[in-house]
Amino acid sequence: MFVSIRDEIVFAAGYKQLGEGLKDLGYQAVELLVQRDDTVPALQPVEGKERLRLSGEEGLAELKRQAEGVGVQICALCMGNNFNAADWEAEISWAVRTVEAAASLGVPVVRIDPLLKGEPHRSPAETQALVVRALSEILQRTADSGVDLGIENHGGIGNDPEFLGYVLSTVNSPRLGLTLDSGNFYWRGWPLSKVYAIFERFARDVKHTHIKNIAYPEEVRESERAIGYEYGRYVSPIYEGDIDLSRYVRLLKQAGYSRDLCMEDESLGRFTEVERRENLRKGRQYLERLIQTA
Repeated sequence: MFVSIRDEIVFAAGYKQLGEGLKDLGYQAVELLVQRDDTVPALQPVEGKERLRLSGEEGLAELKRQAEGVGVQICALCMGNNFNAADWEAEISWAVRTVEAAASLGVPVVRIDPLLKGEPHRSPAETQALVVRALSEILQRTADSGVDLGIENHGGIGNDPEFLGYVLSTVNSPRLGLTLDSGNFYWRGWPLSKVYAIFERFARDVKHTHIKNIAYPEEVRESERAIGYEYGRYVSPIYEGDIDLSRYVRLLKQAGYSRDLCMEDESLGRFTEVERRENLRKGRQYLERLIQTA
């Protein structure tokens, strides 16, 4: 197990160049967000080229070169996909290209977003069926890739344990699991004790992680709250929140998880640029200690 960080968090800390930010913060692994044009941010922009395209050999080769040059592992690719898109085939093809790029880069997992955006409104059963259909198609078209898909517990339906359990059991693929976000079930409004029970339920399904934390007043921690209740006010640096991340890490270890703990501290907007960077360094050190001791 090792520590990584999302590229967007590095940029949120005020860095203009990803490789520079990773080096200054002390992170040696990164998750890259893939845009719909198949591009990701360059680690070391050359001649003003800020982004690299993953759907061509030139871009893949340059990204590999840059990663080696700065001593950084690309641990995951992240998609903001929408299986409710009007052009369903285009959405599936984009995911297939991303998985193929991950295989070429030696990246083991692609983060999948379960949110369905746009019209028409779908019932929970329709949503389940659509997500199952999409994931099954992507897995079938990339059968030889060896790359896993990690559904993030994201948004309302994505933080419903019954939805996640249904999708995982229905697709029933060893390549499908979760990008288990440590803060999102709590953000969803589940009581803290239920959050730990959900972690335990899905620990063996984890393919990837996002790490965040929230510090709610003591009197509401065990109550069920509205989705996103006062999130901007109470989101915290990961080492200060209510969620016992040592317990989270220990469950993952016991389940055999050995990939990254990916920093996604969403409290940065509450701090100055200097404080943001210090919080991310302290967060990395905190996670490194948990890996050793949890």
